[in-house]
Amino acid sequence: MNVSDERLSQIAQRFAELEARLASGTLEGEAFVTASRDYAELEPVAREAADVAAMRAELAELREMLSDPEMKAMAADDIERIERELPGAEAKLAVALLPRDAADSRPAMLEIRAGTGGDEAALFAADLFRMYERYAAEQGWKVETISANASDIGGFREVVANVSGQGVFAKMKFESGVHRVQRVPVTESGGRIHTSAATVAVLPEPDEVDVQIDPGDLKIDIYRASGAGGQHVNTTDSAVRITHLPSGLVVTQQDERSQHKNRAKAMQVLRARLYEKMREEAHGEEAEARKAMVGSGDRSERIRTYNFPQGRVTDHRIGLTLHKLPEVLEGPGLGELVDALIAEDQAKRLAAQNG
Repeated sequence: MNVSDERLSQIAQRFAELEARLASGTLEGEAFVTASRDYAELEPVAREAADVAAMRAELAELREMLSDPEMKAMAADDIERIERELPGAEAKLAVALLPRDAADSRPAMLEIRAGTGGDEAALFAADLFRMYERYAAEQGWKVETISANASDIGGFREVVANVSGQGVFAKMKFESGVHRVQRVPVTESGGRIHTSAATVAVLPEPDEVDVQIDPGDLKIDIYRASGAGGQHVNTTDSAVRITHLPSGLVVTQQDERSQHKNRAKAMQVLRARLYEKMREEAHGEEAEARKAMVGSGDRSERIRTYNFPQGRVTDHRIGLTLHKLPEVLEGPGLGELVDALIAEDQAKRLAAQNG
């Protein structure tokens, strides 16, 4: 996609207008928030557009210099350099101009559930949660556990957490799906390799204004929280179960001793699930197109295998295998997978746009 000079000028003009409005000090409240968000979204596009505009302008000047015998040789060298670099700059601008998912800048709700494999699946779910915690720490994000259902030997049957920071959903959204592990379980004395699985769901977290919930649509049950093995976590009725009657969604929360805190966390999870449901319905007509991209976000889709005997991780959607399993589980290696998934998604969307 070759962006016209007129379009470059429009981008620069719009960016300058936003910059001036924000610098004026006259914006307040919602107007300031909206302008700041628009500025943050346009800034990377404006930067790439400015680079392309500057290179094209320089190229035009240099071509005029070719008629000067004294400047011709020097101009020819510079023309060759810019003509070599310009396609790369234009490609970066094309990527920056791709339609953005409105949820990309959102925090996310991360849900991990042990699948087939019993205790070993629960241990693997805990491994995945630690991997995401380490990756989040590298990105400067904050992870807050909303609820956790621990297994007897230190795994998680289910864990739900909020991940907040810069561009969380944009980087985490391709993690939704079935993650499979192949290894000798610590619970296995015979040394046989077992295959277990855990399901990951990454949901963008909405603002309250995005999802209006009518209190009349909620059925709220309060009951006594209980821990593993039937032990009472506390002696008060603090656990909360919220049923959203129109959608049938049910959220339970019992990790906090305070009924109010449990209710607030349950509403946070409910709001994220309702927002995702709204997004799915809104993108219904794009469902087939999304499936052609890196991932449909379908939680039943097997996306990745972690093979311990061979020390490798394979992402089945893009056919990428990394022989660095420990680095992936420690966090840094996950960044390589995330970057590859984002690049593949961008390439496919560019191809679809140009096709």
